[in-house]
Amino acid sequence: MRIEQIYTNCLAEAAYYIESKGEAVVIDPLRDIEPYLERALLHKAKIKYIFLTHFHADFVSGHIDLAKRTGATIVFGPNAVADFDFHQAKDGEIFNIGDLTLEILHTPGHTMESISLLLRDAEGKEQCVFTGDALFIGDVGRPDLAVKSDLTQEDLARHLYKSLRNKIMPLPDDVVVYPNHGAGSACGKKMSKETFDTLGHQKEVNYALRADMTEDEFVKEVLTGLTTPPQYFPKNVMMNKSVNNDIEDILKKGCVPLDVATFKSMAEHKEALVLDCRSRIEFAEGHVPGALFIGLDGQFAPWVGALIENIKQPIILVAPFGREEEAVSRLARIGYDNSLGYLEGGLKKWKESGEKVETITSITASKMGEDFGKGINLTDVRKESEFLSEHVIGAINKPLDTLYDNLDWFDKNETYYVHCAGGYRSMIAASILKNHGVNNVIDVQGGFAAIKDETKLAISEYVCPSTLL
Repeated sequence: MRIEQIYTNCLAEAAYYIESKGEAVVIDPLRDIEPYLERALLHKAKIKYIFLTHFHADFVSGHIDLAKRTGATIVFGPNAVADFDFHQAKDGEIFNIGDLTLEILHTPGHTMESISLLLRDAEGKEQCVFTGDALFIGDVGRPDLAVKSDLTQEDLARHLYKSLRNKIMPLPDDVVVYPNHGAGSACGKKMSKETFDTLGHQKEVNYALRADMTEDEFVKEVLTGLTTPPQYFPKNVMMNKSVNNDIEDILKKGCVPLDVATFKSMAEHKEALVLDCRSRIEFAEGHVPGALFIGLDGQFAPWVGALIENIKQPIILVAPFGREEEAVSRLARIGYDNSLGYLEGGLKKWKESGEKVETITSITASKMGEDFGKGINLTDVRKESEFLSEHVIGAINKPLDTLYDNLDWFDKNETYYVHCAGGYRSMIAASILKNHGVNNVIDVQGGFAAIKDETKLAISEYVCPSTLL
């Protein structure tokens, strides 16, 4: 028996590869399917089934491409409707993989087609349960993503309460819980950094599994503090119900080297967005005018999805050397399939061709602290909950994911010092502001962590209530 959790930090997503006696299944695969094919080839196994615990909102799944390559059967749970052939499993249905079995547990609540999968070994003992977005480590799936005219988020929360108590909690305490997401995903409120745990321990520490919790208490706690989901979530759901472009075709189109003249022409005449995904330091030191910074070494895909509203937007890349395909692939993971190429030779070639380069002023937290007494505009682009937890007294909170809606607040004649928690989001914010005429923007290196360590500025400390988590 082989069980592998294949975790992707950028999306805080866990896919699973299970194998026994030459047969394998994959649960919740990402769009780039090579890791699953490589495992099957290495272990001389045939992928028999591809299970989707639900129609995912935060990434585009690779189920169709993987089925084409392997001949495996795609399996969804009850209530699923899609534009392609799949097996619609029934609650309690059993699937055999070598000498293992997977039982379908219909666990509606996050979505109505949501399933969990209970794995039993050759002796019939329950080993683990793959819970999708029904149960996370420390949390449960948000019940507001599948709201319809006849189904409210309260309705979904009540379904989730029953699913957890009737299908998951009665399982043995030593069963291992393998969820689809961990900390950092927008599919829950307060997931743990741990990516698996025993059910027994979760019953002790997970607020949603309290034995004495009533249904009304569960609904109130689960719905309290939900923030607006990223704008690309419903778009990814629709893509997961449809047949999409083959990932290999997307990579072929997006991994085209573009000379400076072609790159410039595409930006000016084809309205292609210049997306710079190098390091924040490289971007600050010099970048193509008008480029949006979102670095690969961070939560690249989620911030692309949050900030680039048009999922079909033509994109041309300034990428770290040798990581161009990675950038195109990670864009495709969330449905941004219209990458058209990358700047050949990078910014070095751009400058050698005599093209204009823009910069972002980036200073240490210590320097910002020295300037603070002069009455500077300090803008904190962290989430509201982070800001309310603690912040520099006098700072103004403009969360990054709302920045485009708040551009009118910024005076183009003023200077703004911008910080986040560690420096990644503030550089994204600086690039957005500069692209919209706020030319005097200064990035604070190291963010709030550095401000606390390197300055004596007054900090407002406040325990964030559950309504803001």
